[in-house]
Amino acid sequence: MKLQKKRELLQKRRWRIRKKIQGTAERPRLVVRFSHQHVYAQCIDDTVGHTVASASSMDKALRESEIKPNLEGAAKLGKTIGEKAKSAGVQSVVFDRAGRRYHGCIKAFADAAREAGLEF
Repeated sequence: MKLQKKRELLQKRRWRIRKKIQGTAERPRLVVRFSHQHVYAQCIDDTVGHTVASASSMDKALRESEIKPNLEGAAKLGKTIGEKAKSAGVQSVVFDRAGRRYHGCIKAFADAAREAGLEF
């Protein structure tokens, strides 16, 4: 019962944040998601519903470095998505933390993306 309540609260936070932010062509939404085994990140233009840039720990280049959903893996993926977004012509993004606290892996991901040249 507690786990179900925790997931419901996370979903409420996720949608409350999602209502307030929207990605555009000039400033897409940067989303990060952590599963138990992998990490995923996307830059999304919500006006047309297209993904501008994406990266995950399942990509060939990143699979060799064995990225895990921890601080180091989040930092590597943040750097990768920052580089891919810059090559796609994205200078600044809106950061969607998906209801999670800006702490730990989320913070490491965001800091690495900033170091790669993205502006939040």
